[in-house]
This record gives sequence, C-alpha cells and structure tokens, in this order.
Amino acid sequence: MARYNGPKTKISRIFGEPILGNGKWLGKNSNPPGMHGEKRKRKTLGEYALQLREKQKAKYTYGVLEKQFRKTFEEANRRKGITGENLIKLLEARLDNTVFRMGIAPSRPAARQLVSHKHIEVNGEVVNIPSFQLKAGDIITLKENSKNRSSITSVIRPKNPKFGWIDFNETEIKGTFITYPERESVPENIKEQLIVELYSK
Repeated sequence: MARYNGPKTKISRIFGEPILGNGKWLGKNSNPPGMHGEKRKRKTLGEYALQLREKQKAKYTYGVLEKQFRKTFEEANRRKGITGENLIKLLEARLDNTVFRMGIAPSRPAARQLVSHKHIEVNGEVVNIPSFQLKAGDIITLKENSKNRSSITSVIRPKNPKFGWIDFNETEIKGTFITYPERESVPENIKEQLIVELYSK
C-alpha cells in the first residue's frame, strides 16, 4: 500500500500550514526547512511553481500519491460540473477521509490505518481500501469486535457540525455519508483551480 512516510513537520513548514496534523511546531519555527532556512527568504513563485505547489498540498493533505491523484483528477474531469470542485468532492468521499471527518480517528493517517486493518465496515461489509469511494446513503460503522478496543474508542470525537454532509452517532459509532459536500463547506485551504490549470497544460 503506497503512502507518504517522510517527515511531517518538514512538509508543514514548507507550506506554512499544519497540513499533516499537529501544527504546534509551526508556532515555534515557521521558517522554511533546511540548515539555512532562517536566513533564506521565500522566493516569489512563478505560475507553474504555484500550480505544482497547490497539487502537492492537496496530495499531502489527503494522503494520496501521484498515480492515484491523477486517476482521481481524470474521474473529476469526466463528471459533469466544475472539475476542481469535483476533485475536492471525490477526495472528501474517500473512505479514510470520511472516517476522519466523522471523528472515529484523530487524523487521516490514523483513519487510513483503521481502514487497512479491517476495523471499518461499509453497509455491513468490511472494507480495507482507504481510497474506496463512498456514495450517498452509505453507512460506515466500526466493526463490532473493534468497539471493545479502548485504543480505538478512546480517541473518538463527537460529531463536528461543520461537516453537514456526514451524519454520525457517537454512541453507536455509526455514520452515514449523506451526499458529496459543496466546495464552500470543505475547510481545506486548497486552490483547486490551480491544479486544474496544471493538468490542462
């Protein structure tokens, strides 16, 4: 299973945002990474560099590598509507991201691990593919014997009202993917139009 295993704080410092989880180190050191990061001024990026940077940010945020990201973009481009918004909707509809949004896992990497270790069921069937695309009405639950594991249940968070496209019952540890979210409802700071422009070259 391909996934990013490199330094997370370094990536957050490159973008100046806590895109890979905890951002406490950004407050202590927001300089670019590297031995001379403190002295080196951030360069003004050109058009291509800005587009590439935005794609990299989206890939790191959702934990997707290049091949899978390109496939997701191609699917977004085939669908009706605005390609950039379709891309964000498809990334949000990934099973690992939805498990994270529901509050079952504290981060996307943790959600990905729950899925790949067969702790998550979709419509009553175990699904261990983090990139599994959910459809409206799909029911996501924690597997019955996994509900007895305190290492999993102790980190479950209450439903976040900001994520209106997901319904989650904290007591039953059961959620429903209601629909694809509207772009304005997704809090990620990603300029998806730049990604569309990059792939359109």
